[in-house]
Amino acid sequence: MASNDPELSEPSADPQPGDLIEIFRPAYQHWALYLGDGYIINLTPVDESQAAAMSSVKSVFSRKAVVRMQLLKEVVGNDSYRINNKYDDNHTPLPVREIIQRAEVLIDQEVSYDLLGSNCEHFVTLLRYGEGVSEQLQASRAMGAISLVTAAASAFSVLGLINTRSRNRPF
Repeated sequence: MASNDPELSEPSADPQPGDLIEIFRPAYQHWALYLGDGYIINLTPVDESQAAAMSSVKSVFSRKAVVRMQLLKEVVGNDSYRINNKYDDNHTPLPVREIIQRAEVLIDQEVSYDLLGSNCEHFVTLLRYGEGVSEQLQASRAMGAISLVTAAASAFSVLGLINTRSRNRPF
């Protein structure tokens, strides 16, 4: 179902061919590209049935994906979605005919998948703009940097404790 939240939805409730569709899953956002006539193209895990792949968290951890053409309403299921062409201000969309042709050539193809470098948002933005763009990557890089700093601080803290204990030994 389309979102009724004014913060989430664009004025047009009906997607147009070439639009980016952001689907809100319970633990993550999934991205698709609208082809027309109710169909989208999106990435799904290789080793799952089409029905199971639509809402699987496993898709986030897969290394391979299959490009599938599916009905938007079936992929969304009970979740919500919005039309989200958020990069249009900084990236010029390709002509719609070219976007659709590029997408159709990939249907049923197996592609590499990586949450950080080649995810579903990269895939659909590559089709729409000719280059893969993803805020998921930017957020993941930031989280990775924070994790690295935290791990380093913990390691130094543990090393400091070990060093202090060895100096305080009576023997």
